[in-house]
Amino acid sequence: MCPITSEKWSYVDENMIRSVPLFSALNAEDQDELRSMMSEVSLRRGEKLFNEGDKGDRLYLIVEGKVKLGHTSGDGRDNLIAVLGPGEMIGELTLFDPGPRSTTATAVAATRMMELDHDGMMRFIDAHPELSKHMLKALAQRLRRTNNALADLVFSDVPGRVAKALLDLADRFGHAGADGTVHVPHDLTQEELAQLVGASRETVNKSLAEFGSRGWLALENRGVHLLDIERLRRRAR
Repeated sequence: MCPITSEKWSYVDENMIRSVPLFSALNAEDQDELRSMMSEVSLRRGEKLFNEGDKGDRLYLIVEGKVKLGHTSGDGRDNLIAVLGPGEMIGELTLFDPGPRSTTATAVAATRMMELDHDGMMRFIDAHPELSKHMLKALAQRLRRTNNALADLVFSDVPGRVAKALLDLADRFGHAGADGTVHVPHDLTQEELAQLVGASRETVNKSLAEFGSRGWLALENRGVHLLDIERLRRRAR
């Protein structure tokens, strides 16, 4: 991976902070102050940011790349809780409930982030109390996404969950073509995609093969090309 110059880093980070809904209420001066408090972190694909059980003492903002949040059950099974990308945060829960990390964070692509220790973030929130409302909104959105995922596990079959997961990944990481198709470089292995929908790899592969035979999608290495969005939406309901 080619190194990025500090000048480009600064440009990317300033624009990223301004584009994050959580910080959109801050004026330019406050955004610059926040940026000056943060340091840079780079991860290679497969490199861990932290492990489940580690002390949660800092907040991360993803600038580029993707990070998966996973949990290992008591019997050793791995579950994929979420995949986060540019503009999303990791570690905000421990701002309000200090304690060990509840997940393991691993880069699924070359990833660049900015980090800020919790003490610094709390001082900034104390000086900008309006930020607390936006932080709570972000936490509520994360909780709503988790609740929807739990409901899907109970009420949706595996093909429906696969379709819904692909559409969610498309909304967040996809690139729409002029012909109405969407290219989704999700960077996940087949096993990781299976963990994301809470099913076996074999069952998920069967669903993907069925969608492919129907002309709804075309599989790629760590990606997918969605050819019929409307059919997938119907299947996801």
